[in-house]
Amino acid sequence: MRTLLIAALLAVATPTLATPATVADTSATLADAASAPSGRVIIDGATWRCEGDSCTATGGSNQPATRACRRVVARLGEVTAFTWKGTALSAEELAACNA
Repeated sequence: MRTLLIAALLAVATPTLATPATVADTSATLADAASAPSGRVIIDGATWRCEGDSCTATGGSNQPATRACRRVVARLGEVTAFTWKGTALSAEELAACNA
């Protein structure tokens, strides 16, 4: 009986332990809300959705945040803030990204 109880507890606990505790943040704030797409846009495997000037993404390839920023700017326009999978760009990096 004790073995059955332990097995049941392990079966219930295992999915909880396998689930990541946090999801990396990926977002961009556009300089011009009018340039935001009305639907979703896929850039390098990341699905971007915008509301006003604020855009968020899920998924995406593993790449440096600076490269991801340049790819987003090429499709969506200049950004005033950019975070890729938890890495926020500095003011200098944003200036280079928007150049």
